[in-house]
Amino acid sequence: MKIIRTLYDMTEYRVQQRDRGASVGFVPTMGALHEGHMSLVKKAVEENMVTVVSVFVNPIQFNNKEDFAKYPRTEEEDFKLLASAGVDAVFAPTAEEIYPEENCDNKEYALGTVAEVMEGKYRPGHFQGVARVLDILFRLVDPHRAYFGEKDFQQIAVVRNLVKSEGLKVEIVACPIKRANDGLALSSRNSRLSEEQRKAAPEIYETLKYSVEYSKDHSVRATHDTVVEHLDAIPGMRVEYFQIVDARTLQPVEEWEMSDWIVGCITVYVGDVRLIDNITYRTPH
Repeated sequence: MKIIRTLYDMTEYRVQQRDRGASVGFVPTMGALHEGHMSLVKKAVEENMVTVVSVFVNPIQFNNKEDFAKYPRTEEEDFKLLASAGVDAVFAPTAEEIYPEENCDNKEYALGTVAEVMEGKYRPGHFQGVARVLDILFRLVDPHRAYFGEKDFQQIAVVRNLVKSEGLKVEIVACPIKRANDGLALSSRNSRLSEEQRKAAPEIYETLKYSVEYSKDHSVRATHDTVVEHLDAIPGMRVEYFQIVDARTLQPVEEWEMSDWIVGCITVYVGDVRLIDNITYRTPH
């Protein structure tokens, strides 16, 4: 497995792969890899001749400096995992490499209304930061396909808008949420949970699952309220937002009949650890 640190070397590697006609799969990550990431890597390896994974904690998508400082960094372990999974190259640059002075413009991306709700509302500037780094990475790696986990449901919609607005030729592949045996959505942030918090955190998914059954004979508002009330009643947990939305537009729905594809997206603080998850209420037939 090749470890690449500079934009120049990444460009050289990309040209080599294109010249030999290799299909390239790309998995962008911020490291601290877990089985969720590895499920994306596995799919990329299966579907492409060459797989590139980036390991880069992107400073400009954090609107909380403390959150950025606490984000787990496990580069050595990450590289071992990726090598054993058959990854061909890892791109692990420094922030200075990705954002030299000439790359520090304040470009605003046309990400649409999907970027203005939920995470967009509660984390101002977050999706512009995500778009900036992905724009750079997509142009550098020049992949045929890029793989993202559906835990970040909103992010996938935003990335698809980025690709469209910037005219990037990459297929965005959405992959199912990977969960621990107790249902907790796998996340690098889970490592920050205390033992007690880790025991409580699966209640997020349990509550979402219960709400799907509840929704069958209750309104959208009642379903929303029962989720929030249940989780807020658990000591040490606080719902930041829970929104039941049209899965295509990410705009809130007021009645189940308003859309044939409806998803509930949630962010919960467990102590000071911010966890996200989602669940589907209606799917197109």
